[in-house]
Parts: sequence; structure tokens; C-alpha cells
Amino acid sequence: MRIGVLTGGGDCPGLNAVIRAVVRKGVSVYGHEFVGFKDGWRGPLEGDTMPLDIQAVRGILPRGGTILGSSRTNPIKIEGGVDRIKDNLAAGGVDALIAIGGEDTLGVARQLFDRGVKVVGVPKTIDNDLSGTDYTFGFDTAVNIATEAIDRLHTTAESHHRALICEVMGRHAGWIALHAGMAGGANVILIPEKPFDIDRVCEYVESRFRTRYSPIIVVAEGAHPVEGQMALQAGELDSFGHVRLGGIGEVLAKEIEKRTGKEARTTVLGHIQRGGTPTAFDRVLATRFGLQAIDAVHAGDFGTMVALRGTDIVRVGLDEATSELKTVPVERYEEAEVFFG
Repeated sequence: MRIGVLTGGGDCPGLNAVIRAVVRKGVSVYGHEFVGFKDGWRGPLEGDTMPLDIQAVRGILPRGGTILGSSRTNPIKIEGGVDRIKDNLAAGGVDALIAIGGEDTLGVARQLFDRGVKVVGVPKTIDNDLSGTDYTFGFDTAVNIATEAIDRLHTTAESHHRALICEVMGRHAGWIALHAGMAGGANVILIPEKPFDIDRVCEYVESRFRTRYSPIIVVAEGAHPVEGQMALQAGELDSFGHVRLGGIGEVLAKEIEKRTGKEARTTVLGHIQRGGTPTAFDRVLATRFGLQAIDAVHAGDFGTMVALRGTDIVRVGLDEATSELKTVPVERYEEAEVFFG
């Protein structure tokens, strides 16, 4: 078989490990041939490819990002986009696709499968918000980066007697904020799933200062107050209809200073969470996903996504994998609230 591979959406530590595993096993065990599509769905949409053989994947296991490039191109929103992809796959002799991405990329994969394209999905997102899998690769790396940042913020916060706010990624799901906040000993964690009361946040801040320690607040970019307000960095939408978020940390800092009289500063980690070398956990998980993805293609089990369930890699339907976001349950957030203030 001649198999196409693409990586869509935001870049993520571990993408190269998936590509490497797919190609290494696909070539050496099954004798398949591979072609890489550049920049997510733009590649098959425009027929933009690169060679993808064993030589091309040597040395990429520890590298962050993706050698194939990525984009947020949505072919479903482009007139005739699906037909263009099908025509380009046929012209290039591509028998099947492995799509590595999050909810948006795999949502497109599901619709293409419904239109007759043979596709297998691999879950990728630092947000860990795909319902079909226990964990996505990239999440562990993002949490470790955020935790290290929080550890560093503790010392400078106490030196200057400031409240420090660490804004992390998380549009609709607060998994990074929850895990990094708990691991880093944050005094308040704010997530999109539970609108926060700014008065209560300020009470936690003042309570922490009374202990002669300085408060650390971890906030997901999609967190918002009870009143329903949301701080936006810009109002434009991307091709998947998502508003660009950012700025809630600065809003919090100003409110805390105004209400408590204490100095507050914000650190926005942003794309730092996506970059750099993947953790050992993410390298192993991404590698296992890649091995199982090529098995699914070889077996003709299309319209599926590989997923982690417990310690096993299983296959779930793309419909199930993209039906709803996996958000932080109430009981998980209540565990963290024990340490607030």
C-alpha cells in the first residue's frame, strides 16, 4: 500500500515519534510505502507532499514539532475541498491516510471517511480533551513545562510578596491547569468548566498572604467569571470557528490589585507549552500509537482512531472519538479545591 501521513492543528511534542513509528513498522514489517502531506489538511488539498521513508525519520524521536509541518486548514469549509483531496489522493496513488491531530483534524477525518476516504486517526492534543482516549500525547510534556514554571514562580513571588498568576492553555478543558496547578502547589486553580467568583479568588489570595506566603494562581486561558465575561485577545475566528483566546490572566491581576491592594503579576506560558523535547511518557505513548495505527491500516480497519484505555492501545470509531470533548469532572476539581487558599 501507499499510505499518506499528515499532522494537523497545533504542533505538539511527540508528533515526530508517531511519524517515526508508523514509517519504521510500515516499511520494515509490512513493506508499505509512505508519503508525507505538508501542513495538515493543506497538503492533500493542494497535493503538496514530501518523501517519507526510513531515512527521513531517522533522529526525529526526541524532536518537538513535526517534520511534516501543520496548519489549521479546514477543507470542509472550502468549496469542493473534499473532492480535491480525493482527486489528489487518487492522482498520487495514495491508498489510505493516517491523520494525526485533535478534535478538529479528526473531525475532518471522520467526514472524509464518510465520503469514502480510507483513514485512520491518531489522537494528538496537549489539552487532553479527546473523549475516546484516557490520555493524548503532548499533554504530559505541557504539564511538566507548566509545573516547572510554577515552581520557579513560587520563589520570586515570595521574594517580592506578590500574587503571581500563571496562564496556561485550555480553551474548553482545564486539564493542564488542573494537573500543573496540583503538581506545582498552586493556591487557586481556575478552569473553563467552573466559572469563578472573583470575590472568592481574592479571599484565597488574602488568606495566603496572612500565612506570610505569596499566592500562586493557575488559570486556563478559557476560564471566565460567574458573570459570563470572557477576556479575548482578538475577536477573529479561525477556520474551525474558534475564537482566539488570551488575556484572562491580566484581567485577574488587575482585579486582584484593585480589590486586595496587593501587587499582582501575570506570566502567560502560551506556546512555550507546545515546544521543545517531549517527555519520556509522551515519546513512548506516541510511539505505541504509531505502531498501532499502521496495524489498523494494514488490517483495513478504517474509520477508527487508536486510543489509550488503561495501559492498552485499542481502536475506537472516529464518531466516538470526536463526539464530545473530555472535560474536567466536578469531583476532580473538588480534589484540588482542598488546597486552595
